[in-house]
Amino acid sequence: MTGSIVLNRVGKCFRRYPGTPVTTLKEAVLHGWRRGGRADQVEALKDVSFEIPSGTVTGLIGRNGSGKSTLLRLLAGIYRATTGTVEIQGRVSSLLSLGLGFHPDLTGRENVRMEGLALGLTRRAVLEQMDEIIRFAELEDVIDEPVRTYSTGMYMRLAFSIATTVDPDVLLLDEVMAVGDASFAEKCRARMERFKNRGKSILLASHDLAMIETWCQGALWLDRGELKYHGPAGETVRRYSESLQVPSPTPVT
Repeated sequence: MTGSIVLNRVGKCFRRYPGTPVTTLKEAVLHGWRRGGRADQVEALKDVSFEIPSGTVTGLIGRNGSGKSTLLRLLAGIYRATTGTVEIQGRVSSLLSLGLGFHPDLTGRENVRMEGLALGLTRRAVLEQMDEIIRFAELEDVIDEPVRTYSTGMYMRLAFSIATTVDPDVLLLDEVMAVGDASFAEKCRARMERFKNRGKSILLASHDLAMIETWCQGALWLDRGELKYHGPAGETVRRYSESLQVPSPTPVT
């Protein structure tokens, strides 16, 4: 099944060291690399299980620190699960941070070549898709300028264009639609719709709940590393929104 994502009881732990980090070689020799005692284990994800079928756009919601970015990085292969298994069928493309991997002193065109090779394309394939990447990003006038001169919106357009033009089976997106004008957002939505219709899987993390309801068929709600709910996007957003409601204070009599 092309583009399917299956997680089975996945956990991810990080080490947290108390005290002051060591910043010089002398301190490392005298005190070790960390001061303050033994490291603690911090659980970023706890026993997370779900399956995303092909041909769907799935939202990922939750408060800051709930584990959304950790989950996306596990799926992208940046992190490895501490426990459980992660299975993905097909090639994965991800846009998890604006301009992640871009070299600021290289031109947009040179960065396209680097990113394409990093995503597993051949040099020939990158050159064949270069014009389409530039056209979709609407950067024809500045593509041969250093990317340090680009605005945040230009970064987003170029990064999104690269990530989606390489024709992945699974596309991972982290808050990338928060930057950019309405017309480009609509282009992105149309491309995502074509991906879905071709049996691709898209996982989109966002705090924009209206967009999750509009764009996604299903949604995952993470809270403190735990999967609180996985279901239709509207129902998931409703439950999450209700959890955010602050109880009214009791009137003083």
